[in-house]
Amino acid sequence: MELVPLRKEFAPQMLAGGPQNDEVNRFTGTHATFALEDYEAYIERTLNDPNRYTRAITEDGRFIGEVVLTIDEHNRSAGVRIALWDCFGKGYGTIALQHVLDHAFKERNLHRVGLEVYEFNDRAIHVYKKLGFREEGRLRDALLWDGVFYDSIAMSVLSTDNI
Repeated sequence: MELVPLRKEFAPQMLAGGPQNDEVNRFTGTHATFALEDYEAYIERTLNDPNRYTRAITEDGRFIGEVVLTIDEHNRSAGVRIALWDCFGKGYGTIALQHVLDHAFKERNLHRVGLEVYEFNDRAIHVYKKLGFREEGRLRDALLWDGVFYDSIAMSVLSTDNI
């Protein structure tokens, strides 16, 4: 597994493996569908945004996911999100998240990194807790999926936490 800057040539792989995957959609709460042009535009926006730090997660040169920091320099904070298209259970998410946390705290001198995760995503919650994230609260019934409402759990880790 490698973490590399997001590149335009990943767009077809993003289309082929991402939001067409029901499990990925559920974990990310994605109801929308996307075309190749949507991914190309997303990559272009990301590459030109100084307040985003995005890394493609690849395996043998193949795009399998991404991890993104959306940075608020004024408040020394960021939001993080991660999506893996496949390759669950191999530690890739942990490695990718640790990389962006190191970047946030050591390179960008941020103080807080936060995220939201749906209550049914036990695997992700386990990883986040392992990396030092703490639950801050819940957004009740934040996701409606297949006729059922689910809570979103707000979590964060601070530069001063003992991680």
